[in-house]
Amino acid sequence: MKIYPINTGNFKLDGGAMFGVVPKSIWSRFNEPDANNMCSWSMRCMLIEDKDKLILIDTGIGDKQSEKFFNYFYLFGDDSLKKSIESLGFGLDEITDVVLTHLHFDHCGGAIQMNSTKERYETFFPNATYWSNEKHWKWATEPNAREKASFLSENILPIEQSGQLKFFTRDGGITKNAFPNIDLIYMDGHTESQMLPVINYKGKKVVFTADLLPSVGHIPLPYVMGYDTRPLLTLSEKEKFLNTAVKEDYVLFLEHDYYNECCTLKNTDRGVRLNETFKFNELFG
Repeated sequence: MKIYPINTGNFKLDGGAMFGVVPKSIWSRFNEPDANNMCSWSMRCMLIEDKDKLILIDTGIGDKQSEKFFNYFYLFGDDSLKKSIESLGFGLDEITDVVLTHLHFDHCGGAIQMNSTKERYETFFPNATYWSNEKHWKWATEPNAREKASFLSENILPIEQSGQLKFFTRDGGITKNAFPNIDLIYMDGHTESQMLPVINYKGKKVVFTADLLPSVGHIPLPYVMGYDTRPLLTLSEKEKFLNTAVKEDYVLFLEHDYYNECCTLKNTDRGVRLNETFKFNELFG
C-alpha cells in the first residue's frame, strides 16, 4: 500500500463560520483572517494505491460551477485534482474507487464535470465506483434548509445516474474492512453519517479527519464549526475521537488545514492538545 496526499486547490471561508462561538480574538491566532474576515483553507484529498486498487478519498470543489459561485469562495493556488493525480503518474481512468466522506460541495464537487460539449454532466473518473452510504445519500438528496446550499444537485445526482454509485453498509458507528486495511467510522454532528476513513499503514493508523477536525485550530472541544448541524453531538463525537487518537497514536490527515498536512495529539492538563505537525511524507517517506 502507498498513500499520496492530493492537493486540489485552496479557498477562503469566513473565520467566524469556521470557528462557531469562539471569539475572533482567539481563533485568529490559528488562522489569520484577511480584511474581509476570510481565512485560507485547503481542500486536501488522499489517494491510496493498493495492489489493483487506486482509491481516492474526496475530490475537492471541482471547476464546473459558475463564476458567481466561485466568487464567493476565492479559490487560489495552482493545484487541481487532475494535475495532482497526473503528477504522480496516474491517469483519471485508472482510479478504481472514489470514497466521498460526505456530499458538501467542497468534498464532492470534483467528482462530476461537464462533458466536452458542455451539454451534460458526467463523472470525472469514468471507471471508478463512487461510494457513499444510504443515510447520508438520503440526507443530501432531500436536504434540510440549513444545508441545502451545500448539497448541490449537479454534484450528486449525476453520480447515481451514471450507474457508478454504491453504498457502504453502516454497522452502528463503523464499517469494518470497507477495503483491506481500511475501516470507516461515522460521525453525525457535522452532517448525517459523515465517513472518516481509518487506514492501517506502515504500523500506524492514519485517519482522514474530513470535517470532524478541519484543522489543528479545531482541536479544543468548544472549537466547533458554525456549519455543523448538531454541534453538541460534534462535541461528544470529537471528545471520544480525540481521546482515542491519543491512546492509539493516530496520525491525523487534515483535509482543510492550509498550514498543516498532518498532526498527532497528546494529553495535557487542559485536555487533548496538539502534539506535533508534519508533512505526510516526512513521517512515511
